[in-house]
Amino acid sequence: MLTVGVDVGGTSVRAGVVDGDGAVLDTARAATPSGEEALEEALCAAVAELASRHPVSAVGLAVAGFVDSDRRTVRFAPHLAWRQAPVADRISKRVGMPVVLEHDANAAALAEHRFGAARGAKIAALIAIGTGIGGALLIDGHVFRGGYGVAPELGHLRLVPDGRPCPCGKNGCWERYCSGTALSTTAVELLARYPGLSTVLAREALGDSRAVTGRRVAGAARDGDPLAQRAMADLARWLGDGLALVADVYDPEVVVIGGGVSESAPLFLDDARERYAAVVTGAGHRPLARIRTAQLGDDAGIVGVATLARDLAAKTARNGRRH
Repeated sequence: MLTVGVDVGGTSVRAGVVDGDGAVLDTARAATPSGEEALEEALCAAVAELASRHPVSAVGLAVAGFVDSDRRTVRFAPHLAWRQAPVADRISKRVGMPVVLEHDANAAALAEHRFGAARGAKIAALIAIGTGIGGALLIDGHVFRGGYGVAPELGHLRLVPDGRPCPCGKNGCWERYCSGTALSTTAVELLARYPGLSTVLAREALGDSRAVTGRRVAGAARDGDPLAQRAMADLARWLGDGLALVADVYDPEVVVIGGGVSESAPLFLDDARERYAAVVTGAGHRPLARIRTAQLGDDAGIVGVATLARDLAAKTARNGRRH
């Protein structure tokens, strides 16, 4: 049974045909429109393109936003047009197939649990480090959603009282210190404090500090730039502190580090592991979570939500036979 998984991001819509082994067989991509109707049109066009080439039976949408616990409605998505929108039912009517929604981090966690770095773990967490931080928790392979379907917002744990302002309205959130955006902010702050420490980044920042992106800082760190390496060490410290908080609450067996920043894991992950092991409650007297990088990369959300769609299609088929 083939299904379509769609990763609905703030900048692009990525759709893929996925088989029962989690392999992505074909893809389609489009820019994310700003309006609600245009966004749904783009989703349906991507699904139709793939359905014209493959016998697909259901669709899953991985959304960067709050998804209702019934996985039919998008309550809120900061970078998308939907607000309290019955997206699954509307898309299902248009494509003529069952449709299920899932938070993008949850979808990635499910994929890593079934096919990747968290396979077999009873209690697993996924930390997706990109522009911000997305988080997911699995218990016996099932997503923990909280009472209203919006848990866990790990990126907005407050690590620094009165710290950097966050778009969520709070100050000092984890993702303001541990993300691609945070890496850029830290580098710019260090440039102001130590202007002679990095000639490369300092030269780029003269024109526009926005040129000092997280990706650029990571590249400079790989090239041996001392300021970029200091910024990366700062990210490692905050990652370790945040992982210790997650472990204090959830006590996972495995933590999977995903998202775009995880591509630079060799620059920071060992230091983050050491920091986590040193500051977690009961350090030295408890088992520690295995901290691994994601195995499925950018395809994790697509694979996870396509797997959910496969489960929905099978359930729909059983109910149809029953009636």
